[in-house]
Order: sequence, then C-alpha cells, then structure tokens
Amino acid sequence: MIHRTALVDPTAQLAHDATVGPYAIIGPHVTVGERCHVAAHAVLERNVRLGWGVKVGYGTIIGNDPQDLKYKGEDTWVEVGSATVIREYCTINRGTPATGKTAVGERCFLMSYVHVAHDCVVGNDVIIANAVQMAGHVTVEDRAIISGLVPIHQFVRIGTFAFVGGGSRVNQDVPPYTKAVGNPVHLYGLNSVGLQRAGFSAEVKLALKRAYRLLFNSDMTVSQGIAKARAELPQTPEVENFLKFIEGSQRGVLV
Repeated sequence: MIHRTALVDPTAQLAHDATVGPYAIIGPHVTVGERCHVAAHAVLERNVRLGWGVKVGYGTIIGNDPQDLKYKGEDTWVEVGSATVIREYCTINRGTPATGKTAVGERCFLMSYVHVAHDCVVGNDVIIANAVQMAGHVTVEDRAIISGLVPIHQFVRIGTFAFVGGGSRVNQDVPPYTKAVGNPVHLYGLNSVGLQRAGFSAEVKLALKRAYRLLFNSDMTVSQGIAKARAELPQTPEVENFLKFIEGSQRGVLV
C-alpha cells in the first residue's frame, strides 16, 4: 500500500490500509488513519494527525512550519478530521505556541491551492473552493461555504452556515447564516438557499430574518438591536448563536 519510491520516517504511524503514492514524503511524528490516501508527491512534513478516510491530493503539503516571524521551532501540530478531502497543491501550516495547532474538521472539502495558515480552526462539513488564502488565526465554523479566490484577513471569523462569494476580500467577521460578497465585501441578507437546503424550519428562518433586520437594516446601534432582538424574538438556539457571534466579535462584523 506504500509505493516503493515514497519516503516514510520511522516515527510515522500508518494504518494497515492507508495508501501512499509515488514520491510522497511522510515525515516525523505523522499519524495516518485507516483508509487514508496520500497521493503522489504529497508531503506530510511533521507533526500531522490524519483521521480515518482522509484524502490528500497531489503535491499538497501539510505540517510545514508556520509562516510567522515569532515562530522559533516550537513543537506544534496539524490535525485533520476524518473523511476530509484535500485536493491538489493545498498547504496547511502547523500552529504556533499561541494555540499549539492548526485544525481542520471532519468531512470538509478543500479544493486546489487552498492555504490554511497557522492556528486556523476549520469546523466540520466546511467547503473551501479553489485558491482561498487564509491568514493566521482564522476561524471557519461548521457548514460554512467559501467560494474561490477569497483572501481572509488574520483573526477573522466566518460563522456557521455563512456563504462567502467568489473573489471577496474578507477583512471582518461574517455572521452566521448570512451571505457576504464583493470587494469591498458587504452582507446581502441571509444565506437563504443554504438554510433551505439544510432543512431549517420556516419559524427559525423568519426569526433569523427579523434579527438580521434589527441589526443591519435599522437605525439602531448594534447593542440596541441585540437587546431588542432578545426582548422580542423567539429565543431559538440559532437566533442566540447569531447574536452571541456579533457580541463576541473582535474585528467587527461586516455590514
């Protein structure tokens, strides 16, 4: 299951049914789970943990040093969840001592040329299209979708079920359940298609729409809008998640 031209470090641990293609490199302290496939010329440089069923595309590099001038060779990691697909020529850097690791969740799909920088956290069931470039400490929550050619500023958060359109330059937080498009980027309402496909009830979608209007389509300040939403809207988990995300924003949210 391991091609004769592949290089595997003695400290690496590979499941019995993992496959490794020609000229791939599996470096020190790498764990490759069951049913994983590492394609030709891929590199798992060091300190990488792959869950089961992960597919690593041709030429992809995972676990290389963080591109951070403060990094001085500390022992940090990359973790990739089960059933995630990482296509050709992606790069996923290890974390820095700030968090200790870079993490990609389960069942994600990272298309070609995606860059996930140090200390990023990508949730479960996330789709990231071609050539998305993430700076350090970016957080992408579960079920978000990021279209192609999107640069994302460091420390930005993209909320659950958010949708970011292609070519958008994301420099502030994208609230959950919304869609953001453009350069400069702006919000354009709820991600209605995504919510419908995910089976959200009509009541939840209506409550989210009313919360969105209070915060982004009214004359109230953000704090006033949040207070009014909590006082008047059904307190569903989705509405509370939407409000808490905005309350906790450090970089500010898009409008």
